Amino acid sequence: MPNPVRNFIFVKNNNYMLKAGVLGAGHLGKIHLRLLNQSDKYELVGFYDPDKENAAKITEEFGYTYFDTIEALIAAVDVVDIVTPTLSHYECAVKAIENKKHIFIEKPISNTIEEAESLIKLSEEYGVKGQVGHVERFNPAFTSVKDKINTPMFIEAHRLAEFNPRGTDVPVVLDLMIHDIDAILSVVNSKVKHVSASGVSVISHSPDIANARLVFENGCVANLTASRISLKNMRKSRFFQRDAYIAVDFLEKKVEVVKMKDAPEVPGDFDMILQNAEGERKQIYFENPDIEANNAILDELETFADAIENNTTPIVSLQQGTEALRVAKEIIKAFDNN
Repeated sequence: MPNPVRNFIFVKNNNYMLKAGVLGAGHLGKIHLRLLNQSDKYELVGFYDPDKENAAKITEEFGYTYFDTIEALIAAVDVVDIVTPTLSHYECAVKAIENKKHIFIEKPISNTIEEAESLIKLSEEYGVKGQVGHVERFNPAFTSVKDKINTPMFIEAHRLAEFNPRGTDVPVVLDLMIHDIDAILSVVNSKVKHVSASGVSVISHSPDIANARLVFENGCVANLTASRISLKNMRKSRFFQRDAYIAVDFLEKKVEVVKMKDAPEVPGDFDMILQNAEGERKQIYFENPDIEANNAILDELETFADAIENNTTPIVSLQQGTEALRVAKEIIKAFDNN
């Protein structure tokens, strides 16, 4: 197996930089272009978008270099940032990998499990790294408590969004719920053994509202709800484990950590004490983790650069992106069984 490509260019602020190019200059693609252009870890070489009118506007407004073909862009860079519609993820990624380029690929990793597994094999064959854009892994509220979520046994996740025509070409599971699927899989150290779900199409041809129940081999149960026709936005998850309750508000970037420990023999005047039927007494206390403001998209892109430079596993690997897609597909399949 060849070694990973590590073709760094000039130094900026004492950091080595990777040449990066973006495939797809839609809403999210433009964000990636801006952040790559700001980053000290990348040199933004340019972008490709099949909509030449849109590409011309972006070039005129921001000065980014436009490439006429995907192949020309891939040839000019070290890292290909794939922010195209899901149906084209696989084709774009294969072209990049076969040219020995590292790939950052937006979620979901691809349209099918077979495509995702093929990308894993190809990346290993050509010795390149890949990361999937599950951005909630870099949400500062989640990262502030992730290490505290060690043995969750019951999880509730609600992800509600106001209607937006963008993204309605895919089920809400792949559009929204997959964020929570990935986050949950990253903290539950067990395999999913059973999936049940229901989905309802209200305005789209695919489900706009979905509820899923995941049962893991270790006994953990996760209930997930996603809607893209809500009157308000909400992105909250709650994790319950022995002697602890942890709530994460991904939208407001807030956390609530409530823990229990054996009560002292002589409680203080303001100690909160609970006693169960067996007479066991527990003290409730609160933790307030530090939440540092960040740009989650910039963080995911820059940690990918770090993984390439240090030859380490990306935080959201192609394998993890594939597992999130696998569970999402099982949920969608479960719709038909109801």
